[in-house]
Parts: sequence; C-alpha cells; structure tokens
Amino acid sequence: MNVYIDHTLLKPGACKSQIKVLCKEAKIYNFASVCVHPHYVELAKQCLIGSAVKVCTVIGFPLGANTTATKIFESKNAIENGADEIDMVINVSWLKDKNYDKLEHEISIIKKAIGNHILKVIVEISLLTADEIAKISQIVSEAGADFIKTSTGFGAHGATLEAVKIMKANISNQVQIKASGGIRDFKTAKQYIDLGVTRLGTSSGVEIVSGQSSTKSY
Repeated sequence: MNVYIDHTLLKPGACKSQIKVLCKEAKIYNFASVCVHPHYVELAKQCLIGSAVKVCTVIGFPLGANTTATKIFESKNAIENGADEIDMVINVSWLKDKNYDKLEHEISIIKKAIGNHILKVIVEISLLTADEIAKISQIVSEAGADFIKTSTGFGAHGATLEAVKIMKANISNQVQIKASGGIRDFKTAKQYIDLGVTRLGTSSGVEIVSGQSSTKSY
C-alpha cells in the first residue's frame, strides 16, 4: 500500500514545520512521493536527501485557468527546483467549450517541457459529466501524459469509483490513474487499488497504512 501513496499537504496555510513532518513521515513509511506547493519544492527536496521518496508539486493549481505559458514556466521552474513529478490542472473551461485541440496541446507541450519527469493531469471530476470524463481521458492519453488524476481536493468532491471506472475504460495502456480527494482509510484506498489505480493522493497516508482513523479533508 505504501508505494501507492503521494503524501500530500496542499492547504493554503501549510507552514515550513508541517512540510518537514510530511517529509519525515514519507521517509519512515516509504511513500511514493510528497506532494507540496511549488514554493516548498526546494525544502522538500532537501528534507528527502538520501531517500527514494519523490517530490511532486502542483501546477495551475487549483483552478487550471492559468495561461499555457504560465503553466509551462511553472513546470520548468519546479523541475529546476528539484521536483520529480508534476500534477497539472487542466483548463476545465476548454473542456466545457469542446476546445479539445487546446487541451491536448497544453498537456503535450508541458510534457515535452519536463522531459522524462512524470506528468499527472488533474481533471477535477466534480465539475464533469460522465461523457466529459471519458473525453478528457482520451485526450490525456493522446497528449502523452503519464497519469490522469481525479481531483484537486478543492472541488465539490474528490475521487469516485465510478469516475475511475470511466477513466480506465478510456485511457491508453500507457496512462496510469491517480485517485485523490476523500481517501482517508485503508478500505477505501484498497477499493481504488483493486480497480487499477496506481497512485493515491491523500493527506491521510499514515492513517491509511497504520489503520488509524482520520478526519483530514484531503
């Protein structure tokens, strides 16, 4: 279970001491990564020296409404600062307006900008219909991203099993799924893993692997 978890702290008021604790926990439990805001990438990288835990950060977060040029700069800057993985938010308005070429171009150009680093594409399922989830899954695949991710954790709700099923039916074999938002216990985490999810975005990683209860919101 541990290697599925992106140990996450994206609250607006997260402070330096909390990021240090996040990284310490990630090393103890051998989580896949820590997921932090861009301005904490350098700190997280320093805290994780000597461990296999990756540093993940978010781009265009949480609304995805930044310009493509801004997202490209953010992504490159994050990699320069030590990020190993990028979780970018799509422009949901483009999906609603059926600007599919713009969506695919933005994802593909960001993937090109970060090279061999992992790109996860956040689609914010709480704003989408089932048909839109299917369509964006296809676009993410065509654009060459590594993962499709369900949620920012700031929407009306997080991951759902139904959304993951739709994603799985519409992505290519090269794309993996990250479920995030509302995953706070082992039973729920296992349900997603059993569906084929290979990453879990959660602030409750320690509680999930240790069987404790959690009241955290992300």
